Amino acid sequence: MYGNRRTSASAVPTLPPGAQQPAVAPTNSASPADNFQITPPIYQDGHHLQNPWSPNLLAQNFGRPRVQSMNSLRPSSPDFQRPRISFPEPDYHPSFQQQHVRPTHQYSRSDLGGSTSHLTAGTTPPWHPNPSVASFASSYVTDDHNYGSGSNEAYDDDARDLVRGLSDLSISSEEALRHFQAGELPEKDQEWHRLVPPEARDALGKKEVQRQSVIFEVIKSEREYVADLEAVEHVFIEGLRTAAPPIIREPRLSEYINEVFGNLRDIVSHHQRILAALFARQRDQHPLIQSVADIILDTTLKSDFRSAYETYIKHYPLAESLHRNQLKTNRAYEAFILSVSTDPRIRKRDLITFLSRPVTKLPRLNLLLEQILKLTDKEHDHPDIETLPIILGILKDCIKSTQPGIEAAESKVKFWALCESLVFQKGEIIDMDLYDDSRTLVYSGPTLRKARTETGFSERWTDLVAALLDNYFLLAREEKRPNGSVRRLLMSRPMPLSFLRLGSFDGPPESRREKADDGRLLESWRSQSVPVYPFTIYHASSRAARRYTLYVTSDAVRKKWYNAFVDAIGVHKVRQDANMWFNPQTITDGFFRTTRGASSPPIYKITGQIKCAVPFSYMSRRFLAVGCGPGIYVGPTNTENFRWVLNYKNPTSLATLTSLGDKVFNRFVIHSDSSLVSYSLDILSRLALGQSQTETLDASIERISGNDVNVAFCKHVHLGGRSLLIFSSKRRLGSSLNLQVLEAVDSSEIGLTPRRSVATGMRSFRPYGETGYIPKDAHDIVALAKMIGICTNDGIVTLDPTNLARSAIIVVPVLNASGNNESMAYLKARLEGLRPLGFVSVNPSEFLVIYDEVGCYIDKRGVPTRESRYIKWETKAVSYAARNGHILLVSPEFIEIRNITTGRLVQVIEGKDMRLIYSGPYTDKEHPILVAMRGGKDDPGSVSERVVEMIETEEISLVTPSAEQAPSIWDEWDM
Repeated sequence: MYGNRRTSASAVPTLPPGAQQPAVAPTNSASPADNFQITPPIYQDGHHLQNPWSPNLLAQNFGRPRVQSMNSLRPSSPDFQRPRISFPEPDYHPSFQQQHVRPTHQYSRSDLGGSTSHLTAGTTPPWHPNPSVASFASSYVTDDHNYGSGSNEAYDDDARDLVRGLSDLSISSEEALRHFQAGELPEKDQEWHRLVPPEARDALGKKEVQRQSVIFEVIKSEREYVADLEAVEHVFIEGLRTAAPPIIREPRLSEYINEVFGNLRDIVSHHQRILAALFARQRDQHPLIQSVADIILDTTLKSDFRSAYETYIKHYPLAESLHRNQLKTNRAYEAFILSVSTDPRIRKRDLITFLSRPVTKLPRLNLLLEQILKLTDKEHDHPDIETLPIILGILKDCIKSTQPGIEAAESKVKFWALCESLVFQKGEIIDMDLYDDSRTLVYSGPTLRKARTETGFSERWTDLVAALLDNYFLLAREEKRPNGSVRRLLMSRPMPLSFLRLGSFDGPPESRREKADDGRLLESWRSQSVPVYPFTIYHASSRAARRYTLYVTSDAVRKKWYNAFVDAIGVHKVRQDANMWFNPQTITDGFFRTTRGASSPPIYKITGQIKCAVPFSYMSRRFLAVGCGPGIYVGPTNTENFRWVLNYKNPTSLATLTSLGDKVFNRFVIHSDSSLVSYSLDILSRLALGQSQTETLDASIERISGNDVNVAFCKHVHLGGRSLLIFSSKRRLGSSLNLQVLEAVDSSEIGLTPRRSVATGMRSFRPYGETGYIPKDAHDIVALAKMIGICTNDGIVTLDPTNLARSAIIVVPVLNASGNNESMAYLKARLEGLRPLGFVSVNPSEFLVIYDEVGCYIDKRGVPTRESRYIKWETKAVSYAARNGHILLVSPEFIEIRNITTGRLVQVIEGKDMRLIYSGPYTDKEHPILVAMRGGKDDPGSVSERVVEMIETEEISLVTPSAEQAPSIWDEWDM
């Protein structure tokens, strides 16, 4: 706005707009030694004072344009001498009569008038159009030859004496200003009025003195701000980097510095340039600086300046939290912070004080500029009237834009503090994915819970803290420790938002009696009723056992909780739908139906409930075989063209043995009514397409089990490169349960040896190993790479299928050491009465044993790992399936999908009457997971059955990382 040259010492300066007129003394009165007067011209009616900042007037009298940006300033000629208006050191105010007038002063181009090239010693410079106002305005920037010619008007004698007197009073002000800019003045002298004599302050008037003081404060605060930020770099950052021994080791040190100090270097660079420009302006125009708005505007207009502040301010709460956490966990870091506090640049201030400086800088600057604007005379066209509102608008927009980021960061800090203080129930593994960058604390607050006392005649209220995360709801009780820290004991298992349901939120308020708090002696015997407002939430899979009625202090708080629940559940559902690990795709819906009841006759044919199913391929087409009440239906997938092919009512299980490697088997196995048979898969496929007859299919039958044997359960597995059929059987009059393993025979071998087994008439299977005995309560079979497991009520019995009779029997998990191990004893008690479903491999040395309610990890010997802790499922599983690092726990209403390694719940699928009807063996995508459930095509008399395929999704990745990532800074948060 203004040039960086100041008014010449002996040029006649005029008072800035808004300055008070000096008192008019009688002509014949003598002035005191340290006082002066300016006699204004006699006011005449009809003669109005002209605006000293009028562009026309400036162009007419001074030939200078309006204010320009500081970027357009041109340096003065090096051989051009610019005299200074000097002022004395603080507390030094000599009188006029003690000074001598310097008669030979050379005027500079920064003087008020036009060109000064024609002025010589004693020449009178041009007079301001308003002779009653002494202006100290700085020069405008323009070409040297564009100044107007000098005016013939003469100075008023009193005004000339004023300027010369001020100049002579201020011989040593240059030194004082230099000390101020270097920060070498005492604190009490670092004020504008301490660097300006009283005579100048009296001449300017109260309002202009205040304005100059605020401008001086802008410069002073900028100097201190830059000094503090540079101290952070030199003392804290460099101190951490050069510490020996290292306080924080690499690469964590670099990550810590980046996270805590962020882009502080960018902010420092901007303000170092601002400070240099302000100092130059101050040296050029002190003591009467017309404006600093142009310097600030040029910087605030830069987008990188605003973005630097937005980035830093939004990250500040996280930086402060990391610093506090480091203080609590790193003794060396704490000692370092204490040691540097004695540095004179730090002055015993905490690092948080320095980290918060950029956060408060813009609001503080905004207040100072608002004050300057208020003190700027609006009767004259001062450029600050236009410039300052622009700057204030930019600063306010920048400050406003950081608020959402600050709120999010503060919420993240609260979230971290909450996670650090959580105390989980003993022995349980709960992975809530707290390390994910997207985790947020949606809402939290105090709540109350009511319970009956043991006598039942009174109520007991418990103060709890409820916290709603973006994936879980927590209910805890706070407990303060002697050291001031707070522990939050979970009063119930964290509730995933996928299972959280909202109950009543509009119930009438209830009364809670609490002690009166008036400080009286009998206070403990007095009580008062306080209204509390209830709301209810519950777990979708355990509506009665996990139903919580909580109370808050007002209906407004209850509404806040309701809105928070609705928003969080909605966002969570959208996020889950957009990031599914398994996508359920409907294969058929409407063909298979069950009766609704006696309400009305069904429109479509009733097939009964789906019991089992198996997919297979024939001639590059995919088929689905479904077992239900009337028998077995086969048809192409994704159609409703199913055909009834075999009369095996309500079969227990189906299996297709197509191929494995270069072996082809081509058999369709049925377990129904305690019998086990197989048919030709090719003929079955042609029959489904109408290309063969039922008689042809019947001719391909092979009986696998004997006529006097009842098959309890059967499982098709791949083991050691072989396709095996493992089944348990019991003779009709026998009491023992036998286990038999059969190996499927390659169809090419069948042609070479067409003989059938005498006992069963089968040639597609042959015995694999000897028959063995298993416990009577065995109910399922699970296979690993080389071993098989038999699920019993007491655990899972592991066997070698190649030699069942002589195989070493191990029941897992092995809990023999529970007598000496408290954690193992707790696990043993927790597993009591639960139904084992199987186990899956986690890694080459660890397995996950799956029960209907929990899961636990074991090693190769069957001994529990991970401190004998367990994972509690959200629902009671009936069956499970495993795919590529995930397990799918199937219950009638929910399918929980969890990470095998961590137990983390990653997806929940809802449905009605869901049943796992096929899960493998898994070799490729041709062997999917199939689930039957209620369909969506009901009629008045029947309910449709739907079969869905759980298709595993793949992550969309645009960039493949080439290097191993360094340890994360968040690893320090031991949650």
